[in-house]
This record gives sequence, structure tokens and C-alpha cells, in this order.
Amino acid sequence: MESYDFAVVGSGSGLSVASVAASRGQSVAVVEKGPLGGTCLNRGCIPSKLLLYHADVLETVRRAGEFHVDVEVRDVDFGTIVREVTEEVAGEAEAIRHGLRESPNHTLFEGEGRFVDERTIEITGGNDAGTRIEAENVLIAAGTRPTIPDVDGIDDVEYLTSTEALRLETPPEHLVVVGGGYIAAELAHFFGTFGSDVTIVGRRPHLLPEADGEVAELFTDRYADRFTVHTGHAVTAVAEGDDGTVTLTARPYTYGEGEDAADGESGGIDDDADPVTATGDALLIAAGRRPNTDALNLDAAGVAVDDAGFVETDEYLRTTADGVWALGDIVGEYLLKHSANHEARAVIRNLFGSERQPVDYTAMPFAVFASPEVAGVGARESDLVAAGREYATSTYRYEDTARGNAMHAEGLVKVLVAPDGEILGTHIVGPDASALIQEVVVAMKAGTGTVADVRESVHVHPALPEVVQRAFAGRFTHGSHGHHRHD
Repeated sequence: MESYDFAVVGSGSGLSVASVAASRGQSVAVVEKGPLGGTCLNRGCIPSKLLLYHADVLETVRRAGEFHVDVEVRDVDFGTIVREVTEEVAGEAEAIRHGLRESPNHTLFEGEGRFVDERTIEITGGNDAGTRIEAENVLIAAGTRPTIPDVDGIDDVEYLTSTEALRLETPPEHLVVVGGGYIAAELAHFFGTFGSDVTIVGRRPHLLPEADGEVAELFTDRYADRFTVHTGHAVTAVAEGDDGTVTLTARPYTYGEGEDAADGESGGIDDDADPVTATGDALLIAAGRRPNTDALNLDAAGVAVDDAGFVETDEYLRTTADGVWALGDIVGEYLLKHSANHEARAVIRNLFGSERQPVDYTAMPFAVFASPEVAGVGARESDLVAAGREYATSTYRYEDTARGNAMHAEGLVKVLVAPDGEILGTHIVGPDASALIQEVVVAMKAGTGTVADVRESVHVHPALPEVVQRAFAGRFTHGSHGHHRHD
């Protein structure tokens, strides 16, 4: 058996911790069953956003007529777009692999790792199958994979997950999407822009159920104008025809009395209601993600998981086993790459620093790179209502700013604040939402975290961030637990 100072299972954000260990002269083992770089590089953020930018360019060109610019799209080389992105991603993954192979302090084990004892891992499959390693400290950063819903016929049909969809070199004629979250929204935008008819079926009342309700409702309305959208429906069966098309059947999904439909997991399918059907030449399953803990044999290491299978950690990202840490999607706090990077920095401080500090999830933003874009940080209005908190809200629309009007932009910024002016949450739907949210994140994290931090900062005129400033400078209306206006 080979012994190391530090071992990491997974090669995404965990590599940052491994690099610090190596820089301190420690011997480091990296266990990875697939391409190096983790989900973000190979199957997630990087390829999807590279592809989505092509869709954004095409969408912009097609809107040129709104600005009295006469242009024509003569051709789109879809296959080349996808191949270039695939090759770029593969090149970056191979560069990471080469770097690890050449490093004197890293040892790369290619194969799937599973625990056989405390801080002891056996490699199964791949080039290093049968090898066992042990380490003084082990980091679990093995990520998640797509969830496949248990519906009739799912094992008998051809379907795509996001992994396969990102490599399609021809857009489907009719793409049927199961799921209403950010992956479903982004891929619907991508394929829809390049000519696919798209049908989306989601169980929640609106698309993007993790967003604030007002934003999610506006987003759903916009998507209903572009695509066929069936929200509030659960898929009950899928079947493949002789011609290779797939037909989906879904029935209305109802929630329990008094349950927040945006958050609740109970409820059920209304079997008495009329179903909806959709038929397409491609079926995309984008119904969430599940942790890869079931392949790691964590019981042997003494690592506990929660009811959903995510690794349980304390505030320092230590697991229930001595010397074993975890970060990223597999801990289930926020399934976001920037959250995983944030957690990696926390593990570095707590593993190698002189004093441990709890991981701080304050002001963790999210963004959906669809059309329109959506971004948010902090509490949603439904969260505040459920908690019985007093709050006030203000909304400002893009089109009411000079820049937004010039862009023919539609959208809004919604602000939620406490009676003392503390920023509780901000939610944006519209162009560049992913960039506009950042000044609020900084105010919540680095400033005093109050309305004044944004309102009293000088904003360039006439630039788009004015829509954020005006939302913070507007007239606030009371929430459900009292009246308040922040002047």
C-alpha cells in the first residue's frame, strides 16, 4: 500500500487544496475516474457557457431589426461550434492531467476510488485498478451526477443528460425537456436559439423554483412565449416509437394544503386530471443532480451522509471521520462552482492554517445564463414570509433607465430589506443579471450590508447598473409583517 500526506477524490475544486498541500512539500495523491477538471470543466459551467455565448450572439443579431439595422443570418455551422468547444475543454483537461503527471509532489491515480478502511482508498477500474493508498488527510470532492426520475418506460428509451446534450453536433428538431431548473432553462435557450422546437415539463408551479417567486413567474412567462411550457406537471411515463421519437406523458402535480409549492417536496400526482403529452426526436432529462457518495463506500471510512446522500460536514467542512474533509457539490450546500471554490479556500485555511474558521456562506449568489438572464443573492420573499420576518421590498424595471430603454431591455431588480435597512436579498431578471448582482454581493459581504451601501455609491450614468441603484433608492413597500419605508 502506498502512503501519502494528502489525498483527494475528484479533480475539480479539490485540486486547489491539493496544490497548496503540494506547495508545502506534502506528498499528494489525486484520484479521478474521468477527465481531469471535474464537472465544471468537462460537463458543466465551462462548455455550457461557451456554447451559450454563441446563442447570445445569434439572438443579438436576430434582434438587429429592432434597432433599424438590416442584417441576415445566412448560415450557422452548429457542428463546428460544438466541436470547437469540445476540443477546447478536452485540451484543458489534458493540460491538467499532464501537469499532475509531471509534478514531483502529485501522483495521479486514474480510476474510481472507494474507501476500504479509515482514510484508505482502493482504485477500481481505469489504469490503476487494484491499487490501494492511504493518507493522513483525505478530501472527498467527487461531485454529483444527473438524477434520472423513476418513471414508466425510462429504461427503454434513449435520452440525453446535460453531458450528452453539450456534445450534440446537430440540434434536435423537437427537444422535450424534463425539469424546470437552471440546466433545463439554459439548454432550452441554447437549442431553441439554434432552431429546435422545445417543450419543457416541470413539476413546480414555475420554472427556476430556486429563484424568487416574482422573478420565477416573469421568467416562466417569457419562456412560455418562446417555447411550449407545462409547469405544475409531473412526468408519469415515456415511450419510444418505431421512428425513434420519444413521447412523454405528464399529469398535474398538486401540493398539500398550506404548503409552499416552491419549496415543498410532498404532494402528489392528480391521476384524475387530463394528462399532457409531448413528442420529440430528443428527450433531455434535467431533473436535478444526486451525489456520487453511493460509489465511495463511505461506511468503511466512517463518513456519514444525510437522507439525500450528501456528505455531512461540520462548519469547518470536516466529516464525521477524523482526517477526512469534504467540499463541493457532494456536500450539498450550494451546487455551484463558485461555492465549491469558496469551500476549497475554507478547507485550505482550516487544514493548513493556525486557527480554524467556519465556512461563511454569507451572500452566496447564483446566476442562470438563459434568455433572459436571472441572478439572485440572499433571501427570497417566500423565505421571509415563512420565517415571519418583517421586511420591505422595492422593484425597478430595466426599461425605466436610459440604458435599459436604449437596449429595448425588459426585466427588473427586486430588493428585500429589513426595517433597519439591512439587505436581505436581491433578485434580478434581465440582461447582464449575472454581472449586475455582483455589487450587491460585495455590499452584503464587504460593506455594512445596508441599502445605503448601494444607494449612495456613485453609479456611472447612463450605464445599466443604474437599474440596481434605483431599486435601492426607490419607495419600499411593506412586507407581510409590518409597514416600513426605508428613506
